[in-house]
Amino acid sequence: MKKFINTLKNIWSIQELRSKILVTVMLIAIYRLGTHIVLPGLDPARIDPSAATGGILGLIDAFAGGAFSQASILALGIMPYISASIFMQLMTILYPPFQKLQKEGDSGRKKINQYTRYLTVAVSLLQASAYVQYLNSPGYRQALLPSYSDYFWLSTTLLLTAGTLFVMWLGEKITDKGLGNGASVIIMVGILARLPQAFWQEWQAKIPTGGGGLLIFVIEIAVLIAIIMGLIVLIQGVRKIPVQYAKQIVGNRQFGGARQFLPMKVNSSGVMPIIFAQAIMFLPTLLANFETTQGLARIFGDHSNFWYMLIYAVMVIGFTFLYTALIFNPKQIADDLKRNNGFIPGVKPGQPTADYIGAVMDKITLPGAILLAIVGILPGFAQRLGIQPAFSTFFGGTSLLIMVGVILDTLQQIETQLLMRQYDGLMKSGRIQGRQTVSPASM
Repeated sequence: MKKFINTLKNIWSIQELRSKILVTVMLIAIYRLGTHIVLPGLDPARIDPSAATGGILGLIDAFAGGAFSQASILALGIMPYISASIFMQLMTILYPPFQKLQKEGDSGRKKINQYTRYLTVAVSLLQASAYVQYLNSPGYRQALLPSYSDYFWLSTTLLLTAGTLFVMWLGEKITDKGLGNGASVIIMVGILARLPQAFWQEWQAKIPTGGGGLLIFVIEIAVLIAIIMGLIVLIQGVRKIPVQYAKQIVGNRQFGGARQFLPMKVNSSGVMPIIFAQAIMFLPTLLANFETTQGLARIFGDHSNFWYMLIYAVMVIGFTFLYTALIFNPKQIADDLKRNNGFIPGVKPGQPTADYIGAVMDKITLPGAILLAIVGILPGFAQRLGIQPAFSTFFGGTSLLIMVGVILDTLQQIETQLLMRQYDGLMKSGRIQGRQTVSPASM
């Protein structure tokens, strides 16, 4: 406890870090306030938030921190910007002109970011129009004010688009002046905002059953903590490939000759395979009105169904290999090593190095993909064991992956700030992996 208190004092004593924390908290508070402002033309007392509790709508609502189900001006949240960013990321891999832009350095990245913002506006307009139609469905139709119906479509579309752009601006400000990646922090805050309610629902469901219910609830919390610890290992896990750099003598100085390691992440694709798999698994539920697809929609709409979990796990494994192949380029890594006079001991430079790196990546991607698939279907197992659906989402899947990943990234930034000023890190033994390398000379 004394170590923890000293660490908090060290964090608060660093003016730059204190400023980043305060800015992040302030911007998050503004975002959470905006999620409770209802769209003009709707009676908040007549809105039924339970209308968006399952399927893809429930996932969107979770990422938006409940703003989607509450018909808030920030109902679309940051998701249009995330969709545009994913599309632009894929374009930089598949489309040569964007590949060239990415290689231009800072100027190229600024152009790509500008294109991403333009695409965000287009995506927001499309999703806002669809959301207006959704507000005419049961659960929201009775909340519409007849006197405002003539202006509702235009004002709602513009407000939702402006709300998304405002959230995007908040995310960029958190990235520039706060802690962590702004978009990821906003999504994490939206997910965490639903945790107290889900926790309370699970508590109310277990306590009436007597002492046995309390014991089961404690076991559930212990299992959740164990899953989080395992997920940290999955996210942080790397395979280190030794790299030797050749010695170079320039004048009286010697360069190179150091032995370093090339870290290969076990889960290099992050949360993307789960997002892709979920998006495809939701498609049959959209066709539920057709008689030929009703049976399939029932299976795909039940996350605890055996066939759903099996198909979902297979798709996560497949998308993990696909996305890793898209973002990971062994040839480029091999060329960079050769250009910097680096080589892997026992492996020839050039194509043999690329083949070796690719083979190692394939070997560690398989267990990483299997573990990621298990994480994805854990909420379904939790529901089968009697855990409330809202609380079961925190036992795995997209929500838990995003929360753990964002928290680790934020802690890495805090630890970097501490080490730069010669304070101890956040952990008594070892360091949080992924942090930036800091040398005393940089102070």
